[in-house]
This record gives sequence, C-alpha cells and structure tokens, in this order.
Amino acid sequence: MTFPDGFLWGASTAAHQIEGGNVNSDWWQREWGHLPGPPVAEPSGDAADGYHRYPEDMALLAQAGLNSYRFSIEWARIEPERGFFSRAALDHYRRMVDTARERDLTPMVTLHHFTHPVWVARAGAWLDDGIVDQFARYVEAALPVLDGVDLVCTINEPNMVSVLADPEVGFPSIGLPPGVPAVTDRLVAAHRRAVEVLRGAGHRAGWSVATQAYQPEPGAEAVAADYGRSREDVFLDAAAGDDWVGVQAYTRTRIGLDGPLPIPDGVERTLTGWEFFPPAVGDGIRNAWRRAGVPVYVTENGIATADDDRRIVYTTGALEAVQDCLREGVDVRGYLHWSALDNYEWGSYRPTFGLIGWDRDTFQRRPKPSLGWLGAVAKANALP
Repeated sequence: MTFPDGFLWGASTAAHQIEGGNVNSDWWQREWGHLPGPPVAEPSGDAADGYHRYPEDMALLAQAGLNSYRFSIEWARIEPERGFFSRAALDHYRRMVDTARERDLTPMVTLHHFTHPVWVARAGAWLDDGIVDQFARYVEAALPVLDGVDLVCTINEPNMVSVLADPEVGFPSIGLPPGVPAVTDRLVAAHRRAVEVLRGAGHRAGWSVATQAYQPEPGAEAVAADYGRSREDVFLDAAAGDDWVGVQAYTRTRIGLDGPLPIPDGVERTLTGWEFFPPAVGDGIRNAWRRAGVPVYVTENGIATADDDRRIVYTTGALEAVQDCLREGVDVRGYLHWSALDNYEWGSYRPTFGLIGWDRDTFQRRPKPSLGWLGAVAKANALP
C-alpha cells in the first residue's frame, strides 16, 4: 500500500488559530464584541503563541518524518490599515518560509484563511464590490514572502467564506448553509485574479474547498445534486484550469428527499459533534477530480478527539480512502493533516485536532503518538 514517489506528507495550520495576538483581525474584534457576530465561548488570546514558536513546531514535524507544512499568512498583519504594508510582518512570514525550507519541509502557503483586516470588514468584506481589487493588491504585496514557494493557496474554504459573509452567522455544526451568491461570485473573481498574479511570479496556485461528502439516500440523488451545487460544486468548477485543487474533508452529510438527515443515534461522534466517518475524504477527492480535473492535494483532514488512538484509527481509514482514489487513477499528490497543533477552533479550544498538544500556561509542546505514527507512514511512504 505505497504512495506515489514525491507524495507530500504534512500537517496544516491557520495563522489566527495558532499565532495569538492578532488584534487587527476582524475575528479578534468579533471575539471581544467590537464587531457584529455570534457570541463565542472564549477569545483566541495568545492562542498557541505560534507567532514566536514556529521554529519549534516545524522542527517537531520534520523530526517526526513529515516533509511538508501548510500555514497561512495574515492579511491583517501585513496590511493593518488600508495601503500600509508592514515590512516587519512581511519579513516575519518570509522567515517562516525560510525556516520550513531549512527543515526540508515543502511549504504550502495560504493567503486567506477566514480572517480580514478590520478596515476590510468595516467596508463590508466580501459584501463589497471593492474586495476583489483589495485582495489582488494584497496578493501582490505578499509576493516577497513567497519567493521559492511552489504551492500557494489563494483562499481557504471559499464555500465557508461565502456562508460566513453574514457576520451574524457562526460555523455550522452539521451540513453547510447556502452561501451568498454575490459573495461567491466575488470569491471566484478574486481567486482568478490571484492565480494570475501568482502564476506570473512562478508559483503553482489553487484553492482549497470544504467538501461535504453529500451521500443521497435511495431516490434522493437529484436532491443531493441540487443541494451540493451551490455549496461545493461551484467552487470546484472554478478550480478547473488551476494548477491544483485542495480537498478538505472531515465527515459526511446524508441527504434524504427533504434535505440533510440527522446523524443517527448511537454512531460515534467527534468533539465537534460530527459523525466519525473516515471515508469522507475519498468522496471529496473524487468530486474534486471529476469537476476540476486538476491534481488534488488533501489540504485538511482530521478529527477532533481527546483519544489519540481514535485519531490514528481515523487517519488510517482516511489514507485507505486516498489509496482507493489513487488506484482509480486520480492524481492525488499529497496529504496534509489537520492539524499540526491543537488550536483555536473559531470560538473554543475544546475541539482538539492536533498532532501536537501544548500547555495553556507555558506553551510547552507535547507531541502525541499520532505525530510519530504519521511520520512513520511518511518515511515509509506507505501504510503499514
């Protein structure tokens, strides 16, 4: 059960969820009640102090045997006020890229992972026609960070960004509400502008889509197809012609004649309340390959659990699904686990997805057995 030569094995993070102190971000302002939004259980605060401790985190991933690291850079730090680009922030993220390469970790850099500068949010963010030009200007400003980076993700989970465009909407627990059509159009336009900028600078560009594994009950095939069209398919279709597409998968959504069905009683659930369903990533890969027709990377896949043994079981099942796709001829080129660290899950630290835990008082890192297990898989380039 080997994987292709050159397969990327890594883990992913998002800046706001691990850095801490992201005070110019709209999410920071929402957490403290300064911008509209649903209440959160706790603010991000110092998070995992990843802004300062990234060398240690990268070293742990590399020492375990992984060969890739996906992380995001913060628009709110790079352009904290409209038209002011922080040289210090650009230098910081440049050092992160250099550190990854020094650790022999292939960096995949995400330019937008849910957060915006406060000034962008106050102008309406994706509800404002000006966002496409603003985002393109930010991408151009970030190019010095990306020198030597091959894989660049423009926007993380644009289908979720479209849902969250309404500031009163929180993260859904089951299923995915429909996005805002005008926002979806702007996201696609911004992505295409960014791809043009990135390709002009020699990067391979794509974006990562939250796939939902919409599984119809008998007779509900047309309902499932219609349900998934605006929530997933339009974003995968927009990736056609890109250099790659990212798949992010965690669970499935069963669809009946009236729409999404509740999770059955008695099935195993994760700390987010989702059904434990490792094969979901295979559904996401197949749909991405079918619709976009470009190389696929699994840019996020994992489980929120306090039981690390279940994390290994889940990841084993997910990787078996990846191998099934490879045997079917799908061009899958990498698997990046979510997440490298336990992190701030957009309102709470309770859902623990990480291969690495840490102490909330001292920030001391605590690698879990799952990190060593995944590293061993990576070094063997095969499932045991």
